[in-house]
Amino acid sequence: MIACVAVVGHQNNPLYLQSFTGADDALKLHHIVHCSLDVIDERVNNPKRSVITLNESYLGLLYPTESYKVYGYLSNTKVKFLVVTTDLDVKDTDIRSFFRRFHAAYVDAVSNPFHVPGKKIISRIFAARVSGIVKAFAPGTYG
Repeated sequence: MIACVAVVGHQNNPLYLQSFTGADDALKLHHIVHCSLDVIDERVNNPKRSVITLNESYLGLLYPTESYKVYGYLSNTKVKFLVVTTDLDVKDTDIRSFFRRFHAAYVDAVSNPFHVPGKKIISRIFAARVSGIVKAFAPGTYG
């Protein structure tokens, strides 16, 4: 199950954060997302990366905790997409497919002429679309 999704700007400013658990976990999930940004910076700025990994948007498992796993995705514009799951056994193909749909929803939201680049995404349509993608996510159903 997906507990939280987040979009973080290229300057590590939160653009969108939505929790799908109880309200008491929202602060905890926000902290987990923030901690995983350091891991993304480590992976992106590592000079020993190969050419194959430099072109790869999917960052994989970033930050495992006792009850959550954080996966990351980095766009060409350095916008970071994060998903926090409670499932311990999630296939990379399922997560990759989820990120492709999540990124497509983000592109549609920021393509709105009324959206100000770099500001928080407050679109109800984007929130509904993300909720639909999250509800449709079940390991083994994407592909």
